[in-house]
Amino acid sequence: MKAEKIVYDRNDEAFGIAVFDENGLMEIDIYNENRALEGNVYLGKIVKKIKLADDKYGFMVDIGDGHEAFLNAYEPALKEANMNEGQSVVVQVIQEKRAEKGAKVVRNIQLVGTNLVYCPFKYDVEFSRKIEDVAKAEKYADLVREKSNGQEGWILRTIAVEATEQEIVDEMTKLRDIYEEVRKKARTMSAPVLLFAKENPLFEYIRRYHESLKEVVVDTPKMAEEVKSAFSGTVTQKAEGFEEYGVDDAIVEALERTVKLKHGGSLQIEETRACVAIDVDSGGVREVGDIDSLNLEAAKEIARQIRLRNLSGKIIIDFAGSSEYRFMKSIIDCLEEELADDACHSRVLGVSRAGNIEILRQRRRPSLRDLYTVECPTCSGTGRVEP
Repeated sequence: MKAEKIVYDRNDEAFGIAVFDENGLMEIDIYNENRALEGNVYLGKIVKKIKLADDKYGFMVDIGDGHEAFLNAYEPALKEANMNEGQSVVVQVIQEKRAEKGAKVVRNIQLVGTNLVYCPFKYDVEFSRKIEDVAKAEKYADLVREKSNGQEGWILRTIAVEATEQEIVDEMTKLRDIYEEVRKKARTMSAPVLLFAKENPLFEYIRRYHESLKEVVVDTPKMAEEVKSAFSGTVTQKAEGFEEYGVDDAIVEALERTVKLKHGGSLQIEETRACVAIDVDSGGVREVGDIDSLNLEAAKEIARQIRLRNLSGKIIIDFAGSSEYRFMKSIIDCLEEELADDACHSRVLGVSRAGNIEILRQRRRPSLRDLYTVECPTCSGTGRVEP
């Protein structure tokens, strides 16, 4: 997807980021600074040890945001944690609180920079599979290995090949310093406490879409100056950016279950605790060729809605017409193409034995529905009440 405009709007402790392409709004993200945001590092306190399946253990951890976070005792490349209630542990949020579930945290900390990801508990150097200039990526990987102290790991991000060698080296030093500061705070502060807050996500969006981005709209002169230091395109200041560009109305639409398709038919989107179910309603279309066209239009709109609503986990889609693979192949290809550059890794699994197309999408942040609504205390989320 090629974003052309980003609108940033703050309201008290919350702020929103809206991304537009040539067809209109394509992504909305809302952040509340009182929540434990993905990427933040905390000194947490173990409040409960719990037994999991297969004789494994996990811990409920107080990180100071009012909700207990979950930590698995086992993590790849780390020794299994053996802790008890009251002990302190340094953890990083990898999945934010959603609905009734608290955040998910890990001990395997990773600090994300502009060009690099610093991995203190890894011992190798990797680079993003999205880098097309493999030769330059390998050259930079060799540079990082040369400058590494041997007790750390690094990942070169996609944008790294656009940086100079000196910028890469300087960022290595910067990220190491941040980690040392985290360790210092962890030794001197009392849990629960925030040790490191990730940078404003706006700058991550700017880096992600820098090749096509033309304009960034912000709400204050101070933020405008900060953005100008990281973005060479047009920076515009508007006090009510979301209202000006119709984002507030778009959020209301994105909370509706029904999405009308331009050429007839509709989508019915149901978010449940176990999965997201999407039904493609043909709206009376019966001819095979017309159904094929409807399904392709629906596939493109589904990919847009997945990003717009930040749907994640298991997504099950029931398309119109026959579920035979020969009819579904073009739809699968369309979904894979539309989700290819999704920042949250998405995988189209193909057609299930029940005839549905299934998608797995990485869960990092709450969906738009989880951010803006709470479960109804009367019907407990069923949408139905006694007469």
